[in-house]
Amino acid sequence: MEQKKWHQMGADELKSELDVEPQLGLTKDEAANRQKKSGPNELSEGKGISPITLFLNQFKDFMVLVLVGATLLSGLLGEYLDAITIIAIILLNGILGFIQEFRAERSLSALKKLSAPTSKVLRDGKVEQIPAKNLVPGDIIFLESGDRVPADIRFITTSNCDVEESALTGESVPVGKHSNAIEQEDLPLGDLKNVGFMGTMVTRGTAKGVVIRTGMDTEMGKIADLIQNTEAQETPLQHRLEQLGKILIIVSLVLTVLVVVAGILHGQPAIGMFLAGVSLAVAAIPEGLPAIVTIALALGVQRMIKRKAIVRKLPSVETLGSASVICSDKTGTLTQNKMTVTDVWQGGRQLKVTGEGYKPVGHITLQDHVIDLKNDQSLRRLLQVSSLCNNALIEEVPVTDTRNKKSNEETEWILKGDPTEGALVTLASKLGMSPQSLSGLYERAQEFPFDSERKLMSVLMKHQGGRLIFTKGAPDVLIKECAYILWDDKVIPFTSAIRQQVIQANEKMASSALRVLGMAYREVRPEEQVDDECKAESQLVFVGLAGMIDPPRKEARDAIATCRRAGIKTVMITGDHSLTAEAIAHQLGILPRGGKVMTGQQLTQFSDDDLDKEVDQIYVYARVSPEHKLRIVKSLQRKGHVVAMTGDGVNDAPAIKAADIGIAMGITGTDVTKEASALILSDDNFSTIVAAIEEGRNIYENIRKFIRYLLASNVGEILTMFFAMMAGLPLPLLPIQILWVNLVTDGLPAMALGVDQAEKDLMEHKPRSAKENIFARRLGWKIISRGVLIGLCTLAAFWITLRIDPHNPAHLVKAQSVAFATLVMAQLIHVFDCRSSRSIFHRNPLQNKYLVLAVISSVVLLLGVMYTPQLQPIFKTTALDLREWALVIVAAGIPTFLLGAGSVWGGRKNRRRLATSGYTPKSTKFSA
Repeated sequence: MEQKKWHQMGADELKSELDVEPQLGLTKDEAANRQKKSGPNELSEGKGISPITLFLNQFKDFMVLVLVGATLLSGLLGEYLDAITIIAIILLNGILGFIQEFRAERSLSALKKLSAPTSKVLRDGKVEQIPAKNLVPGDIIFLESGDRVPADIRFITTSNCDVEESALTGESVPVGKHSNAIEQEDLPLGDLKNVGFMGTMVTRGTAKGVVIRTGMDTEMGKIADLIQNTEAQETPLQHRLEQLGKILIIVSLVLTVLVVVAGILHGQPAIGMFLAGVSLAVAAIPEGLPAIVTIALALGVQRMIKRKAIVRKLPSVETLGSASVICSDKTGTLTQNKMTVTDVWQGGRQLKVTGEGYKPVGHITLQDHVIDLKNDQSLRRLLQVSSLCNNALIEEVPVTDTRNKKSNEETEWILKGDPTEGALVTLASKLGMSPQSLSGLYERAQEFPFDSERKLMSVLMKHQGGRLIFTKGAPDVLIKECAYILWDDKVIPFTSAIRQQVIQANEKMASSALRVLGMAYREVRPEEQVDDECKAESQLVFVGLAGMIDPPRKEARDAIATCRRAGIKTVMITGDHSLTAEAIAHQLGILPRGGKVMTGQQLTQFSDDDLDKEVDQIYVYARVSPEHKLRIVKSLQRKGHVVAMTGDGVNDAPAIKAADIGIAMGITGTDVTKEASALILSDDNFSTIVAAIEEGRNIYENIRKFIRYLLASNVGEILTMFFAMMAGLPLPLLPIQILWVNLVTDGLPAMALGVDQAEKDLMEHKPRSAKENIFARRLGWKIISRGVLIGLCTLAAFWITLRIDPHNPAHLVKAQSVAFATLVMAQLIHVFDCRSSRSIFHRNPLQNKYLVLAVISSVVLLLGVMYTPQLQPIFKTTALDLREWALVIVAAGIPTFLLGAGSVWGGRKNRRRLATSGYTPKSTKFSA
């Protein structure tokens, strides 16, 4: 049954196919039998994962296993405080991951809320109210304004029926429905004007329909199935940290074994070397890394909230920073979701309208000159028709602070009614002709409602003892009913030449993606009877045209330009018509010269391979379905892009879940979309995404900074021991000292790097590749080179001190204290070098106050264990004199300042070489 093209069937075919009499409906017995076959009319949530299983799944990650190993090693050493700390880190990460996944699984529960709880149905010839879950294919149902459509239905009769489908189709205005058969076979959902879909809302009129699909067979059911079967993507950060964990465990174990073996071969005690090896293993695995990453992301989340972005999943902030494509819905995201009249044609004049949204502030201008209504009766008449042939209401309401639940002094203008009519009311109100201001002069006597077949609406108005007909509607229909036209404040015959001018003006507006309505009027003779629309809508005087559009957000264009400079491609995906989408894309700067626009119908004809070949050249997708959006996201991902998907409707939810990062609108977004998303924009503003991208990039760079710092420090510790063992020297560091260094230098300074300020050119670089290794962009070289130098310099300071009296045990303690201090100071100096991708000289070292305080606290702790008599026996340290401290400072500074000076010199040399050669580097940015 689901294979039938329901929209193509006439009344008799529907009756035969569904075996139902429209005047009687199904019998209760027949309905019960059908429900046994079709099942209940509700969305299935599929096989859910139990909360316990979700929680246990959090501990399968490789880095978690590494941390467990570190816990065991700490326990063997008797370092129970370290073991407890690591266990706390493991549990914290597990709880955070559980909360994120548990909330994501609620998407389908939110989807089910869109189902109507009850429905008016015809059973055994009687209309009764039943639970919507009991509907079956073939049921005859009745709908009126305010009802939610309970299943997919084929309309049998309609009366001025409009349905709000934007959550499903992306259509920016309610769709007029009719009951006539449609001949075309393959149509997007937005063009199925004789079909109603589960979860959509009737905004005007009444209708009678027959249920054609229920439950998971409905279009909403297809979305539920897509959500169930769409796997959430592993974030780049998660992937890189997993890679890092594997590298660390292998490298640390290999080096630790080498150190232990080398020490034993050179005569060191086996037990002492084993303890030293275990200490090195603990030090080599930065068990605090997941915690520092979590803290860095959490602090980033707090900054994002201040910038009106709410993060639901911590890794999503970093993921957005690596986004190379943003797929954005049009309505409400890139546009204001407020229909606005921007152009008026009247009496041969092409007029412009200023002002945006429903706020009644603006002017009508002719060649930049504001028109005075006092001297323009023709324009006054057009505004009267706009204001009075209308049922929309615009209200001024105070803006409520959602956090404090209090109203402030700001107000906003809210539409109650159809967006198209709201735009016309606002147009008239801008020039002081609101329905309220005209109510004392005009009284509505009768209304002939808009009809989707007639495509006109008319009202009969009483005015100063006389009567007037005001009519608005589709221009191509309206001009056929007009015999006259208002031109230069005079009524003249509507000649064929003038009629052609009106047609051309209408086509010009339509080609600019404007939705165009025509206005007309006529005076009613005293003796004339106006009792139907045929009599009312004849011999009219044509007044003019009004062209309206959902205008782009002002800030969206700047945000898109910023994305372009950052190498990020913006793609518009909308349910609106291609002409409208293309016009908005041009205005926003999304569509470059040579960029392609594709409709859902064209997309259907493309195989996945065909789409993959073209996807990088397509910037606008129009009239698309939820399946199309999902295909687009997956195609971009196959091409290696990190995809961010924004949206507000139910139709966006599957693609949002499949994207690398899903972004939902906080104001207009449905619960379904929010639950499937990783990031929610509290202001529904595309420009907020740019702030999120900047924040995400900075967080990732900060993560790289403290990875660079931690690993270079750990490499220095391991190589200090390794070189000493290979040289046959005594242990330069004792196990307790290694653990202390690991605890003090890997803690606060690393966290301070996690909140470091962004570098100035952060948004001038192309996005990093999703396949980029954590050690890319010379990070691996920096870690190895600094680590080797830290190890060599520490060992050199140890040897210089030791050789003065190599056989004196007390002097060995002195040499170990020098090595201990050198290693700590080298790491604390190196932490400032990690702030810049170039060298320590490229950034003000005092800019990050948290880092300065962290380093000072670490130095104080170092001095404490070296100069406090009670701690000296525990850490096997002794006080140093000024000459020894001079050696420590020089040796500790060499790794950072030697390589930093080399970087500065090399950079200047390269710049001079490029300048003299005339070479200009190619831009790596996305070009529009």
